[in-house]
Amino acid sequence: MTRVFLASRNRKKIAEMERILREHAPGIEVLGIDDIEGYVEPVEDQPTFEGNALLKARAGLAATGLPALADDSGLCVDALNGMPGVLSARWAGRAKSDERNNELLLEQLDDVPDERRTAHFACAVAFCHPGGELVVHGRMDGRVIREQRGNGGFGYDVLFVADEHTDPERTSAELSAEEKDRISHRGRALREIAPLVADALA
Repeated sequence: MTRVFLASRNRKKIAEMERILREHAPGIEVLGIDDIEGYVEPVEDQPTFEGNALLKARAGLAATGLPALADDSGLCVDALNGMPGVLSARWAGRAKSDERNNELLLEQLDDVPDERRTAHFACAVAFCHPGGELVVHGRMDGRVIREQRGNGGFGYDVLFVADEHTDPERTSAELSAEEKDRISHRGRALREIAPLVADALA
């Protein structure tokens, strides 16, 4: 079995990454930060999704010796001039909390009419291995609704309805894993990078 490292503690994100990569490399196993004893995460101090993804992937390769993947993604809300953007995970403070982030976002958009609540998820996925590195991007357009709905996904999924989904009222957190993979920013980026990762590991 081929192992790659994903610079994340999010088990749902690790499972998502493994699920899509296995379509191109059936024997692949994705290890996360919690699988590596004593792993020290770098400070995500870059101003772009690509910069943070590369920072984390390079650190992962250096620390583990394994081919390393990392993503940085976030929600960009038009009415907030593209914020929270790269600050999405810590929008409500340094201690990452999906619940507090979502509550703060709803407060900030409280007086914004529905037609101006447009937003998109953006994602950069970086892959670093001894032979080189590469980055791909993904995007999912949609809007922010006024209440949290759904039990799936993570982050802002409970507030986001994608333009591309056939049911205009279902949030990303109400979609099955397969439905979300098909249209999500991360799903698009992973499908693009997966065959490149498979080729590099062959």
